[in-house]
Amino acid sequence: MHLSPDFVVIGSGIAGLRAAIALAPVGRVLILTKAEPTESNTGYAQGGIAVALGEDDSPALHAADTIKAGDGLCDEAAVRVLVEHGPPYVQELVDWGTRFDREADGQLSRGREAAHSVRRVLHAGDATGREIARVLWARVSALKSVETANHALVTGLLVEEGRVVGVRFYDQLGFPRDARARATLLATGGAGRVFRETTNPPVATGDGVALAFHAGARVADLEFVQFHPTALNVGGAPRFLISEALRGDGGRLINGRGQPFMTRYHPDGDLAPRDVVARSIVREMDMTGGSVFLSLAHLDPGYVIRRFPTIADMCRQLRLDLARDPIPVGPAAHYVMGGVDTDQWGRTSMPGLFAAGEVACTGVHGANRLASNSLLEGLVFGARAAIAMQEPPAAAALGADRRPASADRWTPSTDRQSPLTTTEVRDLMWKSVGLFRTREGMEDAVAKLEASYVAHRHALDSARADDADAWKQFNLVTVARLIARAALRRHESRGAHYRSDFPERDDINWKAHVIDYRDDSDGYGEKRQD
Repeated sequence: MHLSPDFVVIGSGIAGLRAAIALAPVGRVLILTKAEPTESNTGYAQGGIAVALGEDDSPALHAADTIKAGDGLCDEAAVRVLVEHGPPYVQELVDWGTRFDREADGQLSRGREAAHSVRRVLHAGDATGREIARVLWARVSALKSVETANHALVTGLLVEEGRVVGVRFYDQLGFPRDARARATLLATGGAGRVFRETTNPPVATGDGVALAFHAGARVADLEFVQFHPTALNVGGAPRFLISEALRGDGGRLINGRGQPFMTRYHPDGDLAPRDVVARSIVREMDMTGGSVFLSLAHLDPGYVIRRFPTIADMCRQLRLDLARDPIPVGPAAHYVMGGVDTDQWGRTSMPGLFAAGEVACTGVHGANRLASNSLLEGLVFGARAAIAMQEPPAAAALGADRRPASADRWTPSTDRQSPLTTTEVRDLMWKSVGLFRTREGMEDAVAKLEASYVAHRHALDSARADDADAWKQFNLVTVARLIARAALRRHESRGAHYRSDFPERDDINWKAHVIDYRDDSDGYGEKRQD
């Protein structure tokens, strides 16, 4: 069956919903969700949304903090768009009824998180993403021109003469459908489930990156994966996120002896950049032979429970008291800075295809995302992508002037083997392409993933066309392969990418972006020098 909306939005997080709201007045919008409509990374965002609204703050200061955290690889023009357009879009959320926390005098309460120079993070308890999603869904639900198809299995983008003209998907009853549209937006979120240890929900398997890559669009900077330093680390329990806001409000990291240790690794101590804190926790565990904990016992217990009710409840289910007990924590994959290569309006390298939110690589995060910039990015660039999607079909895609100058051709393995299982892929990525990377480990990972990628493609040929598990596994191994290849190519350490064999940052050779796109050999890798 063929559908003919004006616009297709794949994903129902903050970027997709904000885009749908902007598109609704000018055409019919079809939102495709992978699971329930409210299941997205947005709903799991605890800490808040960073925005320069305070009297002691400014977009310029927010930009400076973002660029510093990005470790030399931010697109500064994109950062300016983020911080300058952020305040009016966040004010719009307030006007729409978002219940951000407020001080006694009625002013918006602002928290501080790692690498921010002032308090600028707006929050709704410790469930900010859920609150923003509530407000956006309320507005979307009232729009008659927006239709939502839940539990949709998107298997490919429709491409004609180099232009994306829609999507192919299976509805929740298993019926095949083509939706042809003027413009298609990827707003599918991240890929944290590529790694064994992650704070991401099960839907975060990198589908959008895989869809774009297989259609022929460029993907960029996928080696930069942020590992959140403080996920709950209790055997048998989910790796529940312990928000950075707890450290922003005075929480301390301590070792098994009860000793604070972060100032030995960085002058900013517990509020050092995330990549530094994550690696420091692992080093401290190795040095002491024990666990690392987050302690809030020196703070007012009543305040802790009021400020972080969701985290406190999760701890309580494990018989832990957030306000009094040391909470065992450890790093887990949290956010992918790279993604589908886009400009400042969400345009990709293929006409008709747009991307926004975590699936996109706008360049705002560089090599390491500043805490609480992710919700802001989805909000701002989701709205901007919607504006660009209304342009005439002949409008240009991401400019050819951004093509890299040099290329390395990759030859996929021809060895036939059984495809790696999802568990095997996630274990391999955590072990060999995680916090500490080496050439030997990544070469082993790339070889196994290349062979498994070929095997998964053959497996898809014999699987039912609507086999959701087969497609999920194929997308997962596709994205794992791209991340591992990009990490192997980057011969330096920068931001979240740390190589034990190249421990220093190398601006002479590697102040550049690693690009991948598919060609007839199924793998063309490039380096773009800015």
